[in-house]
Amino acid sequence: MRPLSLLEARVLGVLIEKAHTVPDSYPLSLNSLVSGCNQKTTRDPVMNATEAEVQVAADALKALHLAFESSGSRVTRYEHNMGRALALPSQSVAVLAVLMLRGPQTSSELRANTDRLHRFADVSSVEAFLDELAARSEEKGGPLVVKLPRAPGAREARWTHLLCGAVDISAMPVAAQSEDFVAASELAAIKSQQLTMQREIHDLKALVDKLYAELGVSRE
Repeated sequence: MRPLSLLEARVLGVLIEKAHTVPDSYPLSLNSLVSGCNQKTTRDPVMNATEAEVQVAADALKALHLAFESSGSRVTRYEHNMGRALALPSQSVAVLAVLMLRGPQTSSELRANTDRLHRFADVSSVEAFLDELAARSEEKGGPLVVKLPRAPGAREARWTHLLCGAVDISAMPVAAQSEDFVAASELAAIKSQQLTMQREIHDLKALVDKLYAELGVSRE
């Protein structure tokens, strides 16, 4: 399969997403597909594709057997065929859809963002499917995701899809192996714990002084 264009990937991602989030309106009309592609939320990058551009992208996906038109409606409607076309389980399709719609993400972010498409039990479940997609054999078409180098200041490495072609990771900034990173939320929690401990130590000292006084024993 040839690499998809950015808009083709967006159209495919929208079809997969809406099959789960708006099943009563699925398959999607061209108008709904355009609206889904141009959403301002849960999209990265944000697009402003025209109806004609989305139509061309949908037709291209049909030629690749990744989407097809549904029959029995006066309005042309589209639905995805990704699982069957690429022989992928629904879990992998959900992960790829979110990567196509929201850009590179960590496995933790993917678990949260795929919740409406597929509810993974834990992060390790997401990572298992990511590893499987990354190790996909050439006979089946090759890898569909790649793990990006951990960026400086980031706690986790992100993943990205390869449906739009290979990603050059050689020029990406990489965090030093010895780099220590503490998130702002963690730092605030540590400071709060420190203050609590200081108060408890102060209270304990006061209690000890009181006990010494009541017993008439000198601390020296």
